[in-house]
Amino acid sequence: MSADGNDLFCLSNKTILVTGGTRGIGQAISLRFARAGATVIANYLRNEQAAEQLKAIAAEEHLAITLCRADLTSERGLEQLDQSLQEVGPHLSGLVHCAATGIHRPIQELTDRHFDWTFNLNVRVFFKLIKLLMARFSEGSSIVAVSSWGALRALPSYSLVGSSKGALEALARHMAVELAPRGIRVNILTAGAVLTDAWKAMPNSEARIAETVRRTPAGRLVTAEEVAYGAQFLCSDAAAGIVGHTLVLDGGTGIVA
Repeated sequence: MSADGNDLFCLSNKTILVTGGTRGIGQAISLRFARAGATVIANYLRNEQAAEQLKAIAAEEHLAITLCRADLTSERGLEQLDQSLQEVGPHLSGLVHCAATGIHRPIQELTDRHFDWTFNLNVRVFFKLIKLLMARFSEGSSIVAVSSWGALRALPSYSLVGSSKGALEALARHMAVELAPRGIRVNILTAGAVLTDAWKAMPNSEARIAETVRRTPAGRLVTAEEVAYGAQFLCSDAAAGIVGHTLVLDGGTGIVA
């Protein structure tokens, strides 16, 4: 039995890449996976402070987390990631695409540059990663695309991020059908409002968070750790029969009229 109480949910002997794996939900996923026995490659780009914090926690708890700083929107960054993965080993058991960006502005204030930047990281990188890593994925591997409410709902100043998440979900569903015969599962994890730096950066964040709490049957926001448990489930052997599914963790907000 694993320390988590059930071998099916244990991630021992699995090597999993988490993009955006050093901050917010991504950091919670990296830690949860490593604590469940996985070897984790946590990709990041800019925030050295968050990366050092994760590195310190991993050292203190003796967790198998390797940091990889690389801009995945560039070919050079993808090469750096590929090199880091080679150092860990030839096979990969999973990918969680948590890295995301976006500009929170009304449509009239958005530019082509904003559009390209948002879709490049949120969608194109997911496509490029799967193409790059295809030969590394062993049978039974799990790929998780982390999405958000905006994929299905119109939120203020969220048009670019939301539409990119909608595209990400559509791409993930098509990949789920194509990769399932190879023994590779693709699913979507949709998080509701989680109190991360990304949410705090949104316009009128305090009012929006308060309204979300008011509308949530659970009476509170979900936490990054709770989202991480959902990701662990999707990447574990317990979810072997789940393909092309969207797992929503929002405290019930989405079911309220």
